[in-house]
Amino acid sequence: MHGIVTSDLERFERNVGALLQYPARAAAIFLAIGAAVALGLTVLNLPVGLVAVAAAIAVGSLLFARTKVLLIAFFVVALAIVPFVVRDQYWLRVTVTMGVYAILALGLNIIVGFAGVLDLGFIAFYGIGAYTAALLMLKCGWSFWAALPVATAAGALLGVLRGLPALRLSGDYLAIVTLGFGEIVRLTFTNWVGLTNGPMGLRGIEAPTIGAFSFGFDAARGGYMRYYFLVLILLAVAVYVVYRLRRSRPGRALLAIRDNETAAAAMGVHLSRYKTLAYALGAAFGGAAGAFFASFNLFVSPNSFVFFESAIVLCMVVVGGMGSIPGAIIGAVILASFPELLRFLADFRYLIFGALMVAVAVFRPRGLMKA
Repeated sequence: MHGIVTSDLERFERNVGALLQYPARAAAIFLAIGAAVALGLTVLNLPVGLVAVAAAIAVGSLLFARTKVLLIAFFVVALAIVPFVVRDQYWLRVTVTMGVYAILALGLNIIVGFAGVLDLGFIAFYGIGAYTAALLMLKCGWSFWAALPVATAAGALLGVLRGLPALRLSGDYLAIVTLGFGEIVRLTFTNWVGLTNGPMGLRGIEAPTIGAFSFGFDAARGGYMRYYFLVLILLAVAVYVVYRLRRSRPGRALLAIRDNETAAAAMGVHLSRYKTLAYALGAAFGGAAGAFFASFNLFVSPNSFVFFESAIVLCMVVVGGMGSIPGAIIGAVILASFPELLRFLADFRYLIFGALMVAVAVFRPRGLMKA
């Protein structure tokens, strides 16, 4: 701890000395920060507290000159400003949907990107989480916060139950099993009318609340802004969990399995145990995303969990870069936003969307971001 503090003080002294040595450059930097503060307060009408925090982060990062901290601070501030800049509630809802897909992509990235296991039915865990949370809130009167961990655990449990019989399979056979599992879950939602209300779905789901404070849509108070910050928090937790997993012993074991199962087993890696762990963790992400989706959409039906959704989430991971945390998020943002950006082209948008996918596969076969 003493070494870290000493290093920070030395860095601070060095950077202050550099600013004093070049006063014109220092003046230009601080004028730029002041102009950004004025722009945020006047033109963008941002909250004073948010602008003050952004300015403090900019000055602190400048003085301590930590590139990683500066980049993280920039993205945090940029994400916090989004709902104040995006005034159109339609696009803010699309942005929230991007966050949900980013959580799903991170979960599938554990299975496909870390463990190297193909999964064509991942969206089933998304549906299990959504229906679990919806039924608990509607039938049992639970709050979103009580239903969220149960939905997450339900997804993890189903991930283990599906993963165990699939451990001995690989290639086409594994793909067929995962695809079949996804369809079985969807058909169960459709035909178990007494529990899930069948194709009509479940309505009347309540938005998350904390006391008298509701995260629901409120046109007078920012519309979907509260949902945006809630999904941002959930996404931050998901990123932290995946980041810690990647740097842990189980994470390195999963990467070894992905690269070469035979070599990993020869080095003492328990293949079944770690693959099951990957299934459980990835499915837990799907369950959590499903719980949020149920409380955000206020309605769930089997049509939201078709095979096309599984294919889209898998494409997000592949396009972003398998095994890459930023890549999964970037892939989710691109693939969730492009169909909406191209909506003015009507039916041709999917043709262009497919052409872009092919172009990425040809020119960036390992994805946009390297693991």
